[in-house]
Amino acid sequence: MSSGPTAGSYAFTGNIFSPLDYLNPLLSTRERLLNSAPPWLMWALVAWALPFLWVGVSMSVRRALDAGRSAWVGTFFFIPMLNYVTMLVLCFLPTKAKDSWPHPSPSLVVDDKLKSALLGIALGLAIALSMIGLSVYVLSSYGAALFFGTPFLIGAMSAYLYNYGHPRTFGSTLLVSQVSIALAGGALLLFALEGLLCIAMAMPIAVLLGLLGALVGRAIALSHPVRASHAAVALLVLPLLAGVETALAPLPLFEVASFIEINAPPDKVWPNVIGFAELPEPERWFFRAGIAYPQRARIEGSGMGAVRYCEFSTGPFVEPITAWEAPARLAFDVREQPPAMHEWSPYRHVSAPHLNGTLRSRRGEFRLIALPGQRTRLEGRTWYQLEMYPQAYWTLWSDALIQSIHERVLRHIQQLSEAAP
Repeated sequence: MSSGPTAGSYAFTGNIFSPLDYLNPLLSTRERLLNSAPPWLMWALVAWALPFLWVGVSMSVRRALDAGRSAWVGTFFFIPMLNYVTMLVLCFLPTKAKDSWPHPSPSLVVDDKLKSALLGIALGLAIALSMIGLSVYVLSSYGAALFFGTPFLIGAMSAYLYNYGHPRTFGSTLLVSQVSIALAGGALLLFALEGLLCIAMAMPIAVLLGLLGALVGRAIALSHPVRASHAAVALLVLPLLAGVETALAPLPLFEVASFIEINAPPDKVWPNVIGFAELPEPERWFFRAGIAYPQRARIEGSGMGAVRYCEFSTGPFVEPITAWEAPARLAFDVREQPPAMHEWSPYRHVSAPHLNGTLRSRRGEFRLIALPGQRTRLEGRTWYQLEMYPQAYWTLWSDALIQSIHERVLRHIQQLSEAAP
């Protein structure tokens, strides 16, 4: 399993994963080593790891059963640090005779197929709402336990209860797990805990891990049913892990750069960089769906110490000027910023904490480079931090959205500069 990440990392970044890097549970460590690699490499490595992930969890579940322990012990394979302890303990536990294994309690067996499906879906919904409450509103953490552990456990528990005592088909089991995931997203929308746009962005992770959890839950139910209450241990461990990633991992600074060529000299472009008139309404669907977009910009003062105000659809960015090199470079910090979006929801207000402060712009810069023929290469850069994990996934969205904001501003400056006499 190590040859794939090591070869990919070395080929694109020159970095090599050491044994300690593999043992380190923090996703930020891997992201740091792959920081200069193309974005698709991280996802290629995720695809590479999925078969090994299935082998690891399935073998852990089988070994736990072989030792006469609850099959849910094998799911600890997904819990950072605890997975190493679990595998080590399972290596030394002796095999237990099958006739001494615990047998399912008849009172827990649900005879009706629809009832068992509804029971699994209801438990998945309860897990989702509990983890949102604990992780987001108590621990203020958007970590791996929320985005990885929660959908996996929803899929595993719904599939386990659906197959408990009465084996169901593979297809119907996957359907029950995905209905559980979908209803969990619907509940977040119903109770105004999240908006439709953020739920849609999180769904690819939730669907994939929900399917993987369903495979594990069904395998446990069919191999040798144990009490479903054993899974409560995993449910209790998740909140304890919710803040680990954000507490231990430093927030990296991400950069997004864009450029455009303008048929005007730098001295004609410069006035439109420090401030520009009203932009037309956006045409792209995600801006219309609620993502914040720039509308106009103005500046108070001139030179170092001036303050630029970039008005977005959700409010103003307050940007103290840190470098004024007319007409070549304008740099600024970000002192205040508005929410990143207006959530798409049937309610007027959505109380999602990540709308304020999870994505933080730190500074920005414009560079104007003179080109032959009275032309200008205008470059725009934004440096930001993102406190959501896994960052390798969420930065795919944030980078693309910031790039779109850059393009909107740069094209507007281009039109103003080329139209100026």
